[in-house]
Amino acid sequence: MYFIANWKMFGGLSTLNSLKKVIKFLKIFKKSKKIKIIYCPPSTLICPMSKKVINSKIQVGAQNCHESFTYGASTGSINPTMLKNVGAKYVILGHSENRDSGETDKLINAKIRAATQAGLKVIFCIGETLGQKRKKITKKILSKQINFGLQKIKKRKNIVIAYEPVWSIGTGLIPKADDLFNTINFIKKKVINIKVLYGGSVNPKNINELKLIKNIDGFLIGGASQDPKKFIDIIKKTYN
Repeated sequence: MYFIANWKMFGGLSTLNSLKKVIKFLKIFKKSKKIKIIYCPPSTLICPMSKKVINSKIQVGAQNCHESFTYGASTGSINPTMLKNVGAKYVILGHSENRDSGETDKLINAKIRAATQAGLKVIFCIGETLGQKRKKITKKILSKQINFGLQKIKKRKNIVIAYEPVWSIGTGLIPKADDLFNTINFIKKKVINIKVLYGGSVNPKNINELKLIKNIDGFLIGGASQDPKKFIDIIKKTYN
């Protein structure tokens, strides 16, 4: 099971002290060998966080990257090679917040290809808006995002998909159990042998409901991951 903490635009150097509680918990948690814990902080914290979690169960990822594999004249951008150089092992790509800012499926595909070429593992986000859900075109939208996003990528062993319904992110709403099970199933049939995570308002209150959906391979956790107590609670409740 994957537990991925997307810190979004949150955290300074002092915030890294909160990792002590999570590291301590993972040392005594009996199921820790069966889980992957990945923290994706802002780029400013990737290097110091990587140093902080040495010899722990935690790995570090980035929240986005430039589509170029090599250096270039893109002021303010960070490419996947640079991220790997400072300790990142993963990168989140295709997140709805970045799609909202203008990232196209074509651009996301270029980023995925650059990231895998640089040796990063990819957390590839897909999901439909509320309007698309109401029109009952969820599968059509997910198909398009997958087809374009994974175009020309033959080796997919270093990619996991995070299904994040856009209407669920930050709202507290989660899909009905049957709907979520069927959507995850649809994704797994479309992309064979791939891990599929769920993201969107995952918190200690709804994890008891989400953990019952047996085809989910883990969770991409936003706001709740910024609080070590809530993050630990989600992990513990998944196995209780």
